[in-house]
Amino acid sequence: MPATAILDVQGLRRTFGSTEAVAGVDLRVAAGETVALLGPNGAGKSTTLAMVLGLLSPTAGQVTIGGQAARQAVANGLVGAMLQSGAGSGLPPGTRVGELVGFVASLYPAPLSPPAVLRHAGLLSLADRKVDHLSGGELQRVRFALAICPDPRLLILDEPTVGLDVPSRRSFWETVRTFAAEGRAVLFATHYLAEAAETAGRVVVLHKGHVVADGTVDEIRRTAAIRRVRFHAADTDAGALRALPAVQQVRQADGVISLDSTDSDATVRGLVLSGTTFTDLEVSGAALEDAFLALTCEEPA
Repeated sequence: MPATAILDVQGLRRTFGSTEAVAGVDLRVAAGETVALLGPNGAGKSTTLAMVLGLLSPTAGQVTIGGQAARQAVANGLVGAMLQSGAGSGLPPGTRVGELVGFVASLYPAPLSPPAVLRHAGLLSLADRKVDHLSGGELQRVRFALAICPDPRLLILDEPTVGLDVPSRRSFWETVRTFAAEGRAVLFATHYLAEAAETAGRVVVLHKGHVVADGTVDEIRRTAAIRRVRFHAADTDAGALRALPAVQQVRQADGVISLDSTDSDATVRGLVLSGTTFTDLEVSGAALEDAFLALTCEEPA
């Protein structure tokens, strides 16, 4: 947990009638950190981000950003946000990219210069292009550009790559990483677990309004208590593999066998004693997806 945090969330709660959407969240994010906020639908991710941005008032608890209350920090340009977009671009049609960036930057007390914003967002070549003539990936870059106009210390991204193809998604995260490397804090919510594993230095998992895990990707993966035993084998009996000690699931594809095990040592011993001919044996930890499911499923797997 960072000692000096740009974002400091303590005991955050939010109720809607009898429903408690956020139930006591503590979260700190320091300069230079990129933190992924994960959770199934209804876990409280968007509600938490809305309170961090001052769009919702907490039922209890507090949010401070750079030592300031959320709404004050947003007004003073300490926070930039890129929220989920609707069916349209959400940007004024007929407006040129450079003009839009210049206008938004002028609203803040100490903004980045428009050329710097365009450079960070990879939009210098599109400054004269109208926003209604942009591709989906280019529109996301424009939204990112508007989010960084205030020269924020904290950047909030809510599902920023929904609908983007793989090249556009990779390009977008390269841009975010470059921006964060200059000492900003980044907090993003996503349903793409691979994105979190590749981009975030830290992962926070929400479930039913509570933080159920907070750590590096490797630390989160270890909570799943599942190991993966992988090897090559030509002739195997799926039933015999499932009968090996501690095996929970068997996957076979093109001669590659993958066994999910709760005790990899016992599984490997059983495999050797079974007389199965195999090569290239590997034992690894669970994937982030396995840990996520273990932390958020309703019933024991």
